[in-house]
Amino acid sequence: MENQQSAGLEISREVFDHYNPENLKFRASPGLDDNVVRKISADKGEPEWMLQKRLKGLEIFNKKPLPTWGPDLSELDLGEIYFYMKPSAEKNSRNWNDVPSDIKDTFEKLGIPEAERKSLGGAGAQYESEVIYHNLRRDFEEKGVVFLDMDEAVHKFPEMVQKYFMTNCISPALHKFAALHSAVWSGGTFIYVPKGVKVEMPLQAYFRMNAKRGGQFEHTLIIADENSEVHYIEGCSAPRYSENSLHAGCVEIHVLKGARVRYSSIENWSKNTYNLNTKRAIVHENGIMEWVNGNMGSKVTMLYPCSVLIGENARTDYIGVAFGGRGQNQDTGCKVYHLAKNTKCNVVSKSISKDGGVTSYRGLVEIKKGCVNSKASVRCDGLMLDNNSKAKTFPSMEVGENNVEVSHEAAVGKIGEDQLFYLMSRGLSEEEATKMIVAGFIEPVVRELPLEYAAELNKLIDLEIENSVC
Repeated sequence: MENQQSAGLEISREVFDHYNPENLKFRASPGLDDNVVRKISADKGEPEWMLQKRLKGLEIFNKKPLPTWGPDLSELDLGEIYFYMKPSAEKNSRNWNDVPSDIKDTFEKLGIPEAERKSLGGAGAQYESEVIYHNLRRDFEEKGVVFLDMDEAVHKFPEMVQKYFMTNCISPALHKFAALHSAVWSGGTFIYVPKGVKVEMPLQAYFRMNAKRGGQFEHTLIIADENSEVHYIEGCSAPRYSENSLHAGCVEIHVLKGARVRYSSIENWSKNTYNLNTKRAIVHENGIMEWVNGNMGSKVTMLYPCSVLIGENARTDYIGVAFGGRGQNQDTGCKVYHLAKNTKCNVVSKSISKDGGVTSYRGLVEIKKGCVNSKASVRCDGLMLDNNSKAKTFPSMEVGENNVEVSHEAAVGKIGEDQLFYLMSRGLSEEEATKMIVAGFIEPVVRELPLEYAAELNKLIDLEIENSVC
């Protein structure tokens, strides 16, 4: 079987690669300077402190080099990217029927309105640089839940935004693309859940890039007050062009005392998109932060959701799956900093590669001295479907305290002949057997998603397997 040709696992992009003719009210010139930054801020009518934060981010961006420790970014020409584009649509409609038909049809094809009707407590939709639809169920609104697009939150909740926006969670100085984001961010989601309030249904935002050589830089800020709960889902996609696109969003989550936040993300950017996203949570005493990630698309992904456990008994769980096909390099993982006693983390990472694709787990667990009784468990598994693909692991553990429990397991390999033989001896074809093995491999991730989104993830991984190499 070593010489068989891999056809294997394919991602169906028919729905996602649909694109509309460009219909923009405004598009900045390609490349980035302070004129673009000032234009974004002026269009949004921002306060002076936000403009200054943007300009400081631009200054840091111009000084910092591109990262050289991960995937190759040499083909990403930032001078060719359009960093700000406004679609010909009204901002922030609460009525789906008011959205222009071409944009509405795109989101209908992606299943967003249907999902909102069936299973969501609220939904938002961003197209290029602006949020064009946002709505929250009235019963949650009456409980004091705030679910707005980020541009609107700057004006309606200026003190809260100024306190939490890229301050002690994600600094613009973290890396070049965090600085870039702070300079050109646009749109995104703001969520505040009051003390003791539990949002029983997920809130969702969907981010769509349509134009060629586009950049999208949405900012998500979630504040879960004491003893509250919320589940937020983000979906992302873009059509495929020959020119490169850039996604450099930012997610900041503050899990206050006794609160619980689950953040689920299904990212299916096209194979011309560089997905250089930054996500981080600050978790206070008895707080729980849960990350569920599916990374299916993009040319290059560099994404490492991070939890900083600053309160006693804080906990974080991460479970993610990444798929790397031909021409893809998925560099994903998780970071956890234990900064208090009795903190816990559990990290499970799954990756699938085929047709020469590359998947890498890159993770860090750090336990500071004095964080006694802390526990950390990391497991990363890579599954290769042919002889041309690569699955790598780059785990790092820094433990400064003796009275802790730490474990790490890693398994990288191909689908075994014995597994296929056993299943095929029970009457399954090779395609069916491979499909069953891969479905079982990603099942832990699927199990953690709401039913409708588990179905979406399964659709993304089209298991029409023909002759995968063992």
